[in-house]
Amino acid sequence: MKEYLQSFHLLTEDEIDTFLSKAEVYNLERGEYFIREGAISNTVAFVESGILRSFYVTPEGDEMTYCISFQNSFMTAYSSYISGLPTVENIQAITPVRLLLLQKKDIEQISETSTNGLRFAKLMAENEYMELERRVFSYQRESARERYENLLLTRPEFIEQIPLKYLASYLGITPRHLSRLRAEMI
Repeated sequence: MKEYLQSFHLLTEDEIDTFLSKAEVYNLERGEYFIREGAISNTVAFVESGILRSFYVTPEGDEMTYCISFQNSFMTAYSSYISGLPTVENIQAITPVRLLLLQKKDIEQISETSTNGLRFAKLMAENEYMELERRVFSYQRESARERYENLLLTRPEFIEQIPLKYLASYLGITPRHLSRLRAEMI
């Protein structure tokens, strides 16, 4: 996490050390949940290793994966974190995951006492928005094949670790369609 925070060239070494001193290590086994629908999110997790998926359950009972988080990224049930209301999403480990957890109260304290901390929190919120916008636009402008090719380009090392049904849901297609795409690309 230290290298990730340093990469923004925004926080001082003391501010980074403050973040690190507040972080708690939390491990999840494959299939375990970071948060479940109905809970309130009061933590932000830095994914030190492993893969998480965010999903919701449709009224028909189908799981729809809409986000996959990889190593060196922050993750939370963001709307619940902001609003203090119960989340409608689930965040589950696809692989064994090692997280560094930061409590909301600690992040708020850092933001209140450090201008750089406040800027960093703002930057993270902006990044969340841009990622959400990118996902929406990709569904509107790109074919499933283009979305899959983009994932292959940006995260090829993880494709084999994500079960087909989650990957297909993330791409907005059926597992059968994804199998056809993969076969065509060989």
